[in-house]
Amino acid sequence: MAGVRNLTQAEAAERARLLDVTSYDISLDLASAGQGDARTFRSTTTVVFSCTEPGATTFVELAAASVRSATLNGAPVDISGWAADKGLTITGLAVTNELVVDADFAYSTSGQGLHRSVDPVDGETYLYSQFETADAQRVYAAFDQPDLKSVYTWHAIVPAHWRVISNMPVSEVDEAGETKTVHFARSERMSTYITALCAGPYHEVRFAHDGIDLGYFCRASMATYFDADALNLITTQGFDFYHAQFGVRYPLPKYDQLWVPDFNAGAMENFGCVTHAESAYVYRSQVTDFEYEQRANTILHELAHMWFGDLVTMRWWNDLWLNESFAEWASHWCNTNATRFTDAWTTFLSIRKNWGYRQDQLSSTHPVYCEMPDLEAVEVNFDGITYAKGASVIKQLVAYVGIEPFLAGLRAYFGRHAWGNATFDDLLGELEAASGRELRKFAAQWLETAQVNTLRPQVAIDASGAYESVVVLQEAPAGYPTLRTHRIGVGLYDLTAEGKLVRRELLEIDVTGERTAVPQLTGVRAPDVLLLNDDDLTYAKLRLDERSMATVVQHIDGFESSLARALCWAAAWDMLRDGELAARDYVALVAAGAPAEADINLVTATLRQAAGALSFYADPEWAPTGWTQLADTARTAMLAAAPASGFQLAWARAFASAARSDEHLAELRGWLGGDNVPAGLPIDTEFRWSLLRALVANGAASAAEIDAELARDRTSSGEREAAETHALIPTAENKAAVWRQLTESKELPNWRNRALLSGFQHPAQVELTAPYATRFFESAAAVWSMRDSEPAQEFVVYAYPTYTIGTDVVAAADAWLAEPGHPAALRRLVAEGRDSTERALHARTRDIAASA
Repeated sequence: MAGVRNLTQAEAAERARLLDVTSYDISLDLASAGQGDARTFRSTTTVVFSCTEPGATTFVELAAASVRSATLNGAPVDISGWAADKGLTITGLAVTNELVVDADFAYSTSGQGLHRSVDPVDGETYLYSQFETADAQRVYAAFDQPDLKSVYTWHAIVPAHWRVISNMPVSEVDEAGETKTVHFARSERMSTYITALCAGPYHEVRFAHDGIDLGYFCRASMATYFDADALNLITTQGFDFYHAQFGVRYPLPKYDQLWVPDFNAGAMENFGCVTHAESAYVYRSQVTDFEYEQRANTILHELAHMWFGDLVTMRWWNDLWLNESFAEWASHWCNTNATRFTDAWTTFLSIRKNWGYRQDQLSSTHPVYCEMPDLEAVEVNFDGITYAKGASVIKQLVAYVGIEPFLAGLRAYFGRHAWGNATFDDLLGELEAASGRELRKFAAQWLETAQVNTLRPQVAIDASGAYESVVVLQEAPAGYPTLRTHRIGVGLYDLTAEGKLVRRELLEIDVTGERTAVPQLTGVRAPDVLLLNDDDLTYAKLRLDERSMATVVQHIDGFESSLARALCWAAAWDMLRDGELAARDYVALVAAGAPAEADINLVTATLRQAAGALSFYADPEWAPTGWTQLADTARTAMLAAAPASGFQLAWARAFASAARSDEHLAELRGWLGGDNVPAGLPIDTEFRWSLLRALVANGAASAAEIDAELARDRTSSGEREAAETHALIPTAENKAAVWRQLTESKELPNWRNRALLSGFQHPAQVELTAPYATRFFESAAAVWSMRDSEPAQEFVVYAYPTYTIGTDVVAAADAWLAEPGHPAALRRLVAEGRDSTERALHARTRDIAASA
């Protein structure tokens, strides 16, 4: 991956031993940023730091385009050995030092460093910074590691009509005709990766709450769609809840949030200056409560980071998991208790935890806690284990020690380590002191081992219908034989005459070893459904016994609790992926149960999984039948849903995605023209693009129609949608042209790279893109070395021949992986692609057998 120094943990530890960073003063000249040919900006950094060993040598990260000059304690620094990916060596350190670096840095189009984006609506330019993991060095000279915290004073020269936002409030503005210089108050102590500066003619809305100045920003052209009141409601609910629970107030005078274009992730927790993905969370068209809950969760996740990550920060990236797991747990906890999204733990299971299960079963699986030898290893570790499995462990830890002792330990942790750096061991010590429990064994079992267990009921029922015995079997993969201690609920559900599944009893038991008997159930009348891990207390895959499975297939909608339904949906999905359930049977379950599902998040997740079942796990000979079945189910459910409801929209989206037949495609085309549109269904901007994508992917719409739609939507979102839809055009010539852009263009903007990758492959175009399986393995290393880390990772993940399921792809991956010299992070992502292909082959075998 191109760009920055690949700092190692050993280098960081040595530099932290040697240095203490007193302050940064950073001046950026962004006056020409709005000019069309602007490529670089000038940055002058003054760093004051002390050294424990006078005369020592160290280095400062400096991923600049060019260096004008550097001085150390007034003397010139030799810059001849400087390189952007190596930094600048500085020698002869004194006890107290002042380093001044004057350099030109490149604006980014990759979403890393200082990203520059031009809005096609009004031609205005917007800048925002993104520094995690170690991209502060793309904007200023920095000792770019989390445990060298400091204070920062920012200054920025910008066009006069721009706003500038940083971690702290503006202290002074010097006007100078067409430009101005904005000076910011000196910051509190923080790590380089959470410093921030954003600039441009942003639309701004401000509120005040509980003594905190709250700002909300978006591009001016998006102001019409910007629902600041709704964003402020979630934010203030979060502040009130976290203040009450954490016992420590948010420590900065203001809290700004910006929704910015071309963002790589969902959001970033810059201290007091949070950035969010505009494309994901500013809605130009009708959306469902699934989207609103996801947005609320992201807002609360980043807000939790203000305490966990920003106020108290990990010492090194080994504890990245703790930052993200805690914020992941806290956001769902807060959503459940402080907002209208009271079933957030159901969403956590159906969306996030399933991500963790998938990641944990890849060959790249790793313990939640693992050593991070260098930054490249960190970059690919923002994964389902770090976020979702880790949050599951935190949730289990809370259940184990109790919420009040957990919060007492947390408050002590914040008090002891505020403004500093800490490790998980520090947190564990506070939790042990608060709870009186020994937690080291718990931590070792759950945080230092990899992979996921499966819990399976083994039941015997006598002639009277009572249990003779119930045993919980715990399984572990052969390569990861750890059997853990699981605290689980066991729910007994009876089917009523009205088709409801009512919980008769809930037992809580500890599962240990391979076999755990449940003697409390001996002689008890067998329920219609025996549900392990009821209330989702542990992290494990589940199975249902034969009697329970038969009931669930017919009555999954009978559970009153959305969490119980989610557990059953998750069990079916895991069975499908593990080759224990045929894809056609999974699709039949979706067709029978999903239309009656009352939780929009479960509907959304299940429909996505049904499409995944057909794309990856179904017999290719049967899959067309399955797509028709899914489309018919979606269309019927859409027509039965309340007009203008989120359920109507969710089912309409699923219908458009599944449509393959001439009849279904003709219906979609009619909607685009305003014909026979179901009452209440919004054929608005975003849904029009969804319809057009479906038509183009199936060869039922032309490039001219894409251009006409773009003319209706000449926005950055429209450009992105048009690029993706053009990439879907099902001709060999078009796919070749898209591939050339993806693999040969050195300056492919972030948004376009992602759009082309999204449109290049499609489950309806497997034969068309099959030849690119070989080309992927020929191109992966070159693209990896050419691109910044985020677009490089996106290429490897999304250009991998995902839909080309065959032993030849596995063999090609094996051959590539056997080649020496590939970077470890790249090797990991390719191996994950191979794992997915192999799993799909196994599941397809099961589905093919079901047709016999």
